[in-house]
Amino acid sequence: MSSHDAVTDAANPAGPGTGSGTDSGDKRRWIALAIVMTAAFMDLVDATIVNIAIPSIERDLGASFGAIQWITAGYALAFAAGLITGGRLGDIYGRKRLFLLGTAGFTLASALCGFAVGPEMLVASRLLQGAAAAMMVPQVLSIVHVTFPAHERGKVFGLFGAIVGLGAVSGPLLGALLTQWNIAGLEWRPIFLINLPVGIAGLLLGRKYIIESKAPKALRLDLVGVLLVTAALLMLIYPLTRGRELDWPMWGHLMMAGSLPVFGILVAYEKYKTRKDGSPLVELSLFRVKSFAAGIAVQLTFGIVMGIFFLVWTLYMQIGLGWTPLRAGLTGVPFSIAVSVAAGLSVQKLVPRFGRKVLQAGALTMTAGVLLYLFEAGRYGTGISSWQMVPPLVVMGLGMGLIVAPLTDAVLSEVPREHAGSASGLINTTTQMGNALGLGLVSVVFFGVIDDERLGKAPAETGAAFVDAFQNSLGWVTGVLAVIFLVMFALPAKPKQHLEGGGDEPAPEPSVEKEPALTH
Repeated sequence: MSSHDAVTDAANPAGPGTGSGTDSGDKRRWIALAIVMTAAFMDLVDATIVNIAIPSIERDLGASFGAIQWITAGYALAFAAGLITGGRLGDIYGRKRLFLLGTAGFTLASALCGFAVGPEMLVASRLLQGAAAAMMVPQVLSIVHVTFPAHERGKVFGLFGAIVGLGAVSGPLLGALLTQWNIAGLEWRPIFLINLPVGIAGLLLGRKYIIESKAPKALRLDLVGVLLVTAALLMLIYPLTRGRELDWPMWGHLMMAGSLPVFGILVAYEKYKTRKDGSPLVELSLFRVKSFAAGIAVQLTFGIVMGIFFLVWTLYMQIGLGWTPLRAGLTGVPFSIAVSVAAGLSVQKLVPRFGRKVLQAGALTMTAGVLLYLFEAGRYGTGISSWQMVPPLVVMGLGMGLIVAPLTDAVLSEVPREHAGSASGLINTTTQMGNALGLGLVSVVFFGVIDDERLGKAPAETGAAFVDAFQNSLGWVTGVLAVIFLVMFALPAKPKQHLEGGGDEPAPEPSVEKEPALTH
């Protein structure tokens, strides 16, 4: 995404891209902020609210496990494929216009999800929802840049941090409550329908209070690049998701193998696009920066960890252990709190002093939590309690918080300022790609272990099968975290802004381009 152009706009209130929003006496800007933050919160919650309701969706719609994976992976894939293009469209055609268009699409898609009559319609609606989010979300920080003067942005980004913590805790709980209450006999459907009044209010207020802005020198679209990225990801993830159900057909193996040359064609085309007009979808020169290349690898693999863990964790608790959605949601609260606490501590206190070691400590801490969970799942089996899960979840949450908050700054610290926008867009996109890939791998690391003959029999047999599959998945997560720890050695020992601190020069823009609140 080219949101670094928004920085230029904000610094030049008289320029063509800004309008009058930087007037610190204009109280309308705070209403505009509330609107875009509500949209960001809606997107954040939507990513976490669905997992907790998946067992209810599976029972109500008779969805296969492959369809269940696509309900989550489809959103992540569409979101990843459209993020950079969504940001660029806002730069070209107007951020307010794209924000409102994305919000309208997200609201419509939420209605289609809520009224889905079968798993196929729900998967298609989730794809549409992800594509709409890719238009809506990239505009949020760009709108903030052009609406608020530089001296107020620190306060604004502090509010975004609070929204992240609130979204992390409230998403699973809200999903659990809405599913458990079974409002009007709708079961899981209110988790999507709740977006309708929020989205409609955002549209009406957004038209009135958000100021339009464009980038003076927006880059051109790279639709061919988007198509190639999407095709390569589909060729890799679709066979992974459907392979087990279809007994791993030959065409699936051929598709997965064929995704590699498509990625190769993408690289060749992006080099050509750079020479032709200097506006590629992927700025390949960034990968010559060692810390950025390593950071992208960490983002991708960390996305895989998240994609695997959160889906199998929900299936393990609700189907394997037979817990209610509310009990499963409440069990996750200590994890969310631990992530928020560690994230705030790492950015404010630890990273300025210890740099890269904080992220590596996070990877080791998270690994320790996963191993403790692995031990407890094996020891207590289907008799495990919520209280017994608290220690490994807290340890895992602390480890994740030490990683997610400072990682983007570490990745961007050596990136040239003129490429900060496209670099931050790549980071968000890569995280979503990793998430989609992790969700696809669930069919291998989780469902691949479950013996079909044990399903549908006695609850004890089904529970034991899910416990075995959960343990196998945690083993894979441990292996991926070990890779993440090793790759982190290529990150800078300390981000540049911490090495160079002091002086009157404003903080480098990458630290405000990162959009941590907007990733899934």
